[in-house]
Amino acid sequence: MAVLPILSEQTPWVLQDLLFRLKVRDVMTPDVITVRRSDRMRYAQALMKVHRITGVPVAEQGRLFGIVSMDDIITALERGTIDEPVEAHMTTQVVVLEADMPLSFGASYFEKYRFGRFPVLDRDGRLCGILTSRDISASLLIELYKEYCRLEAQIPTPTPRSAPSQTLSIRVRRYDFESAGRGAHEIKKALLARGIPAEIVRRAGIAAYEMEMNLVVHSVGGELSAHIEDGQIELIATDDGPGIEDVELAMQDGYSTASEWIRSLGFGAGMGLGNIRRVSDEFSITSAPGQGTKVRAIIRWQVPAGGTPTP
Repeated sequence: MAVLPILSEQTPWVLQDLLFRLKVRDVMTPDVITVRRSDRMRYAQALMKVHRITGVPVAEQGRLFGIVSMDDIITALERGTIDEPVEAHMTTQVVVLEADMPLSFGASYFEKYRFGRFPVLDRDGRLCGILTSRDISASLLIELYKEYCRLEAQIPTPTPRSAPSQTLSIRVRRYDFESAGRGAHEIKKALLARGIPAEIVRRAGIAAYEMEMNLVVHSVGGELSAHIEDGQIELIATDDGPGIEDVELAMQDGYSTASEWIRSLGFGAGMGLGNIRRVSDEFSITSAPGQGTKVRAIIRWQVPAGGTPTP
């Protein structure tokens, strides 16, 4: 389960503000995958496998009757009751959230109950969404990013300095979450040292970080390189991993082959390649099963004589 901020005297004020300002409805997933009471446990098991989830609400026409968890599935398999109706095995004492509650309630519920998800009810008591710890973490990151952009816009644009071309090479190891992000940080430092505007640095940082995390999560390790010269930065991530079977599918936002374990850590959202392409002026990816993957991105800026570089 992703680590969530818990309100205390040590919680940064910006997080406190977000947790109280945002409502559960702003963060929850509105499209809820459900089963009916008459459905078989085997069907619930299949839904969990296909959608990579570990729990399914039991609901009919918006009315919530219970929830089936992965523990319930495992118990049914062990007892040979996997083909019995969901109604005979679901948990009926369900802890729920209300859509109008401040998000702080959601965060505290995860800390208090240690569940993987909470059904969300509207004012009429009907099921209208589901909230996971991942929903909260992702939403807070987005809001913090917006706040960062707002503060960044108040910083005076630096004067660029011409410098010789520079190449950085970072070796990335599989599942090395402790070191993940250090390569992107070094690349951002190199750009800032040249006086490159924050907007360019941020775009390069996003691309480099997503490349680095893809190497950590999806490959057996690889190399992230950055070649910087006046006017552009070229980022390349290469690996000798399993490769991508369907590159076009992998480019779709939300598609991910990450395991449940990786997802529980807050990674594998299926946005990485799309994010890289969005912040790049030039993007390419080559991959094939068993042949590894190469992702290349170029971000450019113009430097008028005696002026400031522009995106």
